[in-house]
Amino acid sequence: MAKRDPFAPSPADHFTFGLWTVGNPGADPFGGPVRGKHSPAELVHLLGEVGGVYGVNFHDNDLIPIDATPAEEAQIKKDFKKALRATGIKVPMATTNLFSDPVFKDGAFTSNDAEVRAYAVQKTMNAMKLGKEFGAKTYVFWGGREGTESDATKDPVVATQRFRECINFLCKYSISEKMGYKFAFEAKPNEPRGHIYMATTGNYLGFIPTLDHPEMCGVNPEFAHETMAGLNFVHHVAQALEAGKLFHIDLNDQEPGRYDQDFRFGSVNYKANFFLAKLLIDYKYKGMKHFDSHAYRQADYSEVKAFAAGSMRTWKILESKVEKFNKDRKIQGLIKKINRGGNTAPAKALRKFSKAGAKALLAADLDRTKLAKRPLPYETLDQLTLEILMGVR
Repeated sequence: MAKRDPFAPSPADHFTFGLWTVGNPGADPFGGPVRGKHSPAELVHLLGEVGGVYGVNFHDNDLIPIDATPAEEAQIKKDFKKALRATGIKVPMATTNLFSDPVFKDGAFTSNDAEVRAYAVQKTMNAMKLGKEFGAKTYVFWGGREGTESDATKDPVVATQRFRECINFLCKYSISEKMGYKFAFEAKPNEPRGHIYMATTGNYLGFIPTLDHPEMCGVNPEFAHETMAGLNFVHHVAQALEAGKLFHIDLNDQEPGRYDQDFRFGSVNYKANFFLAKLLIDYKYKGMKHFDSHAYRQADYSEVKAFAAGSMRTWKILESKVEKFNKDRKIQGLIKKINRGGNTAPAKALRKFSKAGAKALLAADLDRTKLAKRPLPYETLDQLTLEILMGVR
């Protein structure tokens, strides 16, 4: 009997890919496509051949070209549904392309042209209906063109108000049509505009409470987006997780300071990927793990399959590393030693304010010189983490 691969993915892992990821033709700003175009149905079958995939996600125009005729749309939907049935793959998330077409050259929800904003909302309403037709429960918003090259051209306060107006409308549309969507906002610090509004996950976490329906709105952080700006992605995800706003997550990889590379998950930042996996596992994240990335430009479609399989396999490997870390007695002993003093009177006083507690805290004997001398074996802990990642511990 063949031994089961411990790193083999399964639908229970909730791994998803986008039509735009495995369907990426390898084009970049300096060169055209190197891979042929595949239909949405063919891409679903490609993921079915890879195995272990839970879902496939799409922008409206990934599935239905923007200028498709009604007959063409009907045939595409028919073929796509047939492929989903044949493979068992689901559609958990949908989104709208509000950045590619020339009409969005100055943004969608923040455009200076009110009729462009109306068209963007109309397009999103239709895309929401399309997503619901295939069972999507999460709706992602990436404001790819929401920004400016010069602040002379757009008032950033008015732009924020326009964005809020559109999102409030769409929230109410979803409610009125009983769509049941959760909205997830995806931040990006730069590219393709010179200066992007809502550049980080934290921007959106500050924006959400100003909406009419904050309860149905959360975030969809992407590893590459915070990393390309030199930020710590794990910390942004942790803030969203702690706030109860991590509705979806995009996994890929990225070298800091570079263009949006969308590398295969785990291919660059091993340590950051490990701590991301540990965060989501330790805090029992149950949502989709979406690979928003694509194969190298040099890849043919057999390598695209290798890219998809590798993305999932890397997560499973990191899962095993997290388990080792959490069970390692020396590591856990160090963590316990580092997180000290939680049961002392001064620490207890911090948990809930009272006048008596404040008075006791003011009177507490907290010697800063003694506190400063307490050991923090961070070098040892970091080295042990590295040894687990390198497979020697």
